[in-house]
Amino acid sequence: MLDYIEPVFRPPSEWQSLILQVTNGCSWNQCSFCDMYTQPQKQFRAQKLDKIEQDILAAAASGYPFKRVFLADGDAMSLPFNRLKAICELINTHLPQVTRISSYCLPRNLTNKTVAQLAELRQLGLAIVYVGCESGDDEVLQTIQKGETFSSSLAALQKISQAGIKSSVMILMGLGGVNLSEQHAIASAKLMNAAQPDYLSTLVVTLPLGTQRMDRAFGGQFVLPDKRGLLTEMHTLLSHLSLNSTIFRSDHASNYLVLKGVLGKDKPALMAQIEHALQGMVPLRQEWQRGL
Repeated sequence: MLDYIEPVFRPPSEWQSLILQVTNGCSWNQCSFCDMYTQPQKQFRAQKLDKIEQDILAAAASGYPFKRVFLADGDAMSLPFNRLKAICELINTHLPQVTRISSYCLPRNLTNKTVAQLAELRQLGLAIVYVGCESGDDEVLQTIQKGETFSSSLAALQKISQAGIKSSVMILMGLGGVNLSEQHAIASAKLMNAAQPDYLSTLVVTLPLGTQRMDRAFGGQFVLPDKRGLLTEMHTLLSHLSLNSTIFRSDHASNYLVLKGVLGKDKPALMAQIEHALQGMVPLRQEWQRGL
């Protein structure tokens, strides 16, 4: 129905959503671990408002009862407040049945947006943003060229919460390699404890196009922890988390062990699952089951 610039990515939970491509690519696009927007056709640019309206009208004309809209690509929240407001208003006008608008969000995207502006977007339907924090450790963040710090990530998450928007945070297990594994887990837990996000998910870093960029970033060879190392890293993360009512998911295809629960009430049970897996008492996903 819509003319997308491929590839297009979305969070797993947005599988029933209308994917509205309001930007193409990622404005930062320097993270060493990420190959999502490296193709020539994915050079970052904002979509023109009249094209966005045409797409919304086409979706309305299809008759499909969309209830949710996901603003793609990886950097939609980089758009100025007035453009985001106009997009939300167009969705409200032409797709009045939509109950939720969502988007990926880099912490830096919120630097020039006030809590009041974000709250206004919330009133227009922006209910949840997916924040790829990746890590809470400044050394890891600097090494992978994320362009963020513990402080910048926390400031963004606090601003999101103050505006009444839900946050879904992603942490990448294995991102610090073998050498930085423990500090990556501990600092990431510290960031989550300070932010208290609504949702937290963990994925395992995967490099389908090769390790060259990560090798350069780490000054040699990037060594991803093995299965046991990743389970140990997850155990360290969970043991340091002090969350009140965060929905936790570690069920992405990249994970060897599926974990689901609410933190903190399910923390003991989740840690026991990891301990059983480390003892060989719980089957792990096979490599063919982790295909992306």
